[in-house]
Amino acid sequence: MLTKIDNAIKYGKQHGGFGVQILYPGLIRPELNDSGFSTIGRIDHARINPGTLIPMHPHRNDEIVTYLKSGKVNHLDSEKNTGTISNRNLMVMNAGANFYHEESVMPEGGVLEGLQIFFRPETAGLVPQVQFHQFEETHSDNNWRKIAGKGNDYPLQIRSNTWLMDLRLEEGAEITLPEAPSENCAFLFYVFEGKIKVNKTMVLINGESVLIETDRPTFRAEETTDIVLFITQTNSAHFDGGMYSGNLHL
Repeated sequence: MLTKIDNAIKYGKQHGGFGVQILYPGLIRPELNDSGFSTIGRIDHARINPGTLIPMHPHRNDEIVTYLKSGKVNHLDSEKNTGTISNRNLMVMNAGANFYHEESVMPEGGVLEGLQIFFRPETAGLVPQVQFHQFEETHSDNNWRKIAGKGNDYPLQIRSNTWLMDLRLEEGAEITLPEAPSENCAFLFYVFEGKIKVNKTMVLINGESVLIETDRPTFRAEETTDIVLFITQTNSAHFDGGMYSGNLHL
């Protein structure tokens, strides 16, 4: 089963130099009464002007991936972690029971564009921690790259049965989904930038995605396209009361 998610389903917010389009993937399954889909709580596609400060603010019971395509950010948090986030140096904040952080968009990095991804943990009240990982390249050409997930073969760890991968698919190239890391998995195929044709019929452009529950479609790049792939085990245990990843009962 393939379900297209176009940009009309997103919520837009703009405040000063901060603009974001918010996707609650569960909205395409209203019968489930959940704004998230399994362990995927919320996906923010942000564009932020250089020099913008996002002041110290709390998170609880969210597994948060900061995935940048452009821009640089100085990070500071309540666990005394500091670091620079970029399109090669990505970050996961396992917020746990109680966690605060602030982010400052560095002027020398230019305009920031990226995803802030809120996954759901297995359970509430976990110990907070922060992880950084420096990737060798800014993108992976025509091959799926493991970014974050549960398991030692993922450089950044998420504390639930959730996985995140990416690739850059060159114009004219085709690809299929990677092997599922577990049984009962669903895939959310997200076009960060570009244009993709799915099974020669469905077209996805910037910010659009498709939820794949049973099919094994073929994807062809109509132009060079950056793709982010979310995988969730749909019957796995997860806590849906997180501060941002939780169910909003919309």
